[in-house]
Amino acid sequence: MKNAKIDDRVPVLIVGGSLVGLSASLFLGRLGVPHLLVEKHAGTSHHPRGRGNNVRTMELFRTAGAEQAIRDAASVLAGNHGILQAGSLTGDDQEWLFKEIDPGGALARFSPSGWCLCSQNDLEPVLVRHAGATGGELRFGTELRSFEQDADGVRAVLRNRETGEERTVHADYLVAADGPRSPAREHLGIGQTGHGDLFHNVSITFRAPRLAEVVGDRLFIACYLTNPEADGALLPVDNREHWVFHAPWHPEDGEPLEDFTDERCVAHIRTATGVPDLEVEITGKAPWHAAERVAERYHSGRVFLAGDSAHEMSPTGAFGSNTGIQDAHNLAWKLAAVLGGWAGPGLLDTYGEERQPVARATSARASARSAEHSHPGYAAAPGAGGGRQSGVLTVALGYRYPRGAVLGVDPDLPVVPDRMQLTGDPGTRAPHLWLQRFGTRLSTLDLYERSFVLLSGVESTAWHSAAKRVADELGVPLESHRIGSTQAGDLATEDGADWAEPHGVTPGGAVLVRPDGFVAWRATGPVPEPDRTLRDVMTELLRRD
Repeated sequence: MKNAKIDDRVPVLIVGGSLVGLSASLFLGRLGVPHLLVEKHAGTSHHPRGRGNNVRTMELFRTAGAEQAIRDAASVLAGNHGILQAGSLTGDDQEWLFKEIDPGGALARFSPSGWCLCSQNDLEPVLVRHAGATGGELRFGTELRSFEQDADGVRAVLRNRETGEERTVHADYLVAADGPRSPAREHLGIGQTGHGDLFHNVSITFRAPRLAEVVGDRLFIACYLTNPEADGALLPVDNREHWVFHAPWHPEDGEPLEDFTDERCVAHIRTATGVPDLEVEITGKAPWHAAERVAERYHSGRVFLAGDSAHEMSPTGAFGSNTGIQDAHNLAWKLAAVLGGWAGPGLLDTYGEERQPVARATSARASARSAEHSHPGYAAAPGAGGGRQSGVLTVALGYRYPRGAVLGVDPDLPVVPDRMQLTGDPGTRAPHLWLQRFGTRLSTLDLYERSFVLLSGVESTAWHSAAKRVADELGVPLESHRIGSTQAGDLATEDGADWAEPHGVTPGGAVLVRPDGFVAWRATGPVPEPDRTLRDVMTELLRRD
């Protein structure tokens, strides 16, 4: 491989230009990592799907400077909430499975962000713009033909699908965000575990201007229509004339996709909605498959799996794409650290150690939620599921890493706790507090992106000084902030709030937060030798020999 002709060299090659690949490009670009993304399709998705972006994902886009643009792209559905279950849209058999995403506004206690209903076809163009603005090179219409790797990197052959031209790229690392049928994963021989296929649907896009009158003020995220002769899920695209209908499909019984003719789809939609004379214009169809699978390994050598190539989940709860975007965020800072020379290569092993258990726990919760909601087409095993909406926010935001690039965590703790516990424990997302800095309001979460951050109180100059010395000695990006109820620190809490107690420390303690906003380690109080303690902690976390 060393003697082979190389046309291009790049630190990171991303294969796959959907939500996860584009997010990886954005996050790497924000961290100053040159990279190339290739996507076999000519452009972004045109089919409305994957619309639920949870609070943790929106926090990441907030930090990356894209949150407002995403909310602007999603403005047409900003007033839609809840999931309705109904025998039809015209009958009395109707029940809200849940009516509000954030009833009572309780989420504000935990996060500066919130959920966002933005379809993939609207979100991807925003990510393309922001990823390009940070220096990412994006090549659509380009496919990965083959790759091989050795101790020095990955050699990949890329093909322009329009011209047929092939080029060979040498990358230090390859991120395979190439979907559930991932050719990269298969080439690496990485198997999968889990229940496998759960159910199959055909997603039908259609125009029906009069349907908005029937729906009225029931501005749902989705409506599960349960007529046994024509069940399915109805989703609004613009709340006016464009809609999506997910119709159950049974290829396991020999049902061919070709049976979903326009005439059949129109009749199905009319029966399901309870409007027999509804004018329907079919504008598109796309099959999709719900499954529960997780890769046995998240990397092999210098190749890393992310998103659907690493895990598949039932769509109920929109956990799949969110988990994938958070994969990309976890991996991006670690690649930046290793490529930047301030972490050892062993740091990359923690990617799978952290993200694989999250995928297993989340995929199980997604399947249970499909059972709870009786998702059309899903014949769940008897007794599957549980209390409706139980633990959804905890799964989305409160998960933790019992092992990986974290210190002081009990490895036997569950990945998803019974209740939300964002109290500064190592391995959890750092707590959110509102702060003031020179008259500007910001969240503690806004501090975390490009470096490690050490938080301590105004009373503790020792931690602040130690952080500066350790950063210089180790050549590690490590910022230190002293927080107080007044401007005695460089950050002041709003309304005199205590910063230490929500982080699980005393005023003399310190909390070390990773670039991805997860607590890496904390000292609950003062220590005799803060320099030595912090140096040892950073050395171990970053796998520096």
